[in-house]
Amino acid sequence: MSSVAYVLDLRSDTVTRPTTAMRRAIADAEVGDDVLEGDPTTARLEATVAELLGKERALFFPSGTMANQAAIWVHSAPGTEILLDAEAHIVHWEIAGAAALCGVQIRPVSARGTVMKADDLQAAVRTPSIHAPEASLVCLENTHNGAGGVVTQVLEMQALQAVARQAGLPVHLDGARLWNASVALGTSLAELASCTDTVMVSFSKGLGAPVGACLVGPADHITKAHRVRKRLGGGMRQSGVLAAAGLHALEHHLARLAEDHAAARELASIVDGAGGAKVVTPDTNIVMIDLPTPTAAAVVARAAELGVRISMWHDRRVRAVTHLDAPIQAIAAHGTRLRQALEETTAG
Repeated sequence: MSSVAYVLDLRSDTVTRPTTAMRRAIADAEVGDDVLEGDPTTARLEATVAELLGKERALFFPSGTMANQAAIWVHSAPGTEILLDAEAHIVHWEIAGAAALCGVQIRPVSARGTVMKADDLQAAVRTPSIHAPEASLVCLENTHNGAGGVVTQVLEMQALQAVARQAGLPVHLDGARLWNASVALGTSLAELASCTDTVMVSFSKGLGAPVGACLVGPADHITKAHRVRKRLGGGMRQSGVLAAAGLHALEHHLARLAEDHAAARELASIVDGAGGAKVVTPDTNIVMIDLPTPTAAAVVARAAELGVRISMWHDRRVRAVTHLDAPIQAIAAHGTRLRQALEETTAG
């Protein structure tokens, strides 16, 4: 633990704490029993998100992982496989939920570039055979966490959708940071969402809410997902106290995401080249730093001693994420500490 006076926490954009105004919105939320007759604030959030994404309905979930797994459950069938980028969040960070909960296997698609594109997906679609598993779903991710917050533009998403349609497969989008993609591209959320059947969006990352996500899609899909949410223990009672934070975030924190992207570019400019490290140029708010030697654990430890908290991605890569509680002013003032940690631990 650092002994310095100010600690810059860049481990994730999930570390944000509710602002004073958000806490007031939570305290003042109108609530009901969402499992029984419905919670009015949750209903408003669901309607708002459905409209923003241009879909029929939305359903509030405790977490994005649960919403992703519910979508896989709705779209797929046991004994089939789902196709997705080999470095996707669903592959690496949802503890094999697709297999454990839905009885499907993951078919990782290796991308020739930074993220899966239409040609990569096309090459991974199997020729139908009695000896091979059938596919049931394609999953996309935008922004792509593992690639460093990389955005996929609408034209490429449409191309991916076309491959899936040709194969007779629905498309689900892990859009945990779709808000960031929309801001970075200057493209509406609805246009990005139009390329998929269902979409998961999260409130607990760049938007700064303490918890929550929505699954959005056609009414019949969301009705099925509601049953899955219940089965997974995701039915919430006075959920309006959580939904109020999401509503506040959409109203007050969505437009400011461009500030996080600017902060990420500032951090990248400060640390690039330090100790031989190379920064993956950030599209959004995630800064991946590739190291010349397998010293990630040492970099993380030394940075913490200097008052900057980052995360280890693998032994040659560390990650820093800018967010509401790590504005560009803090990056400019304290980012040199991370540069110092890189220089001290990777030199030689």
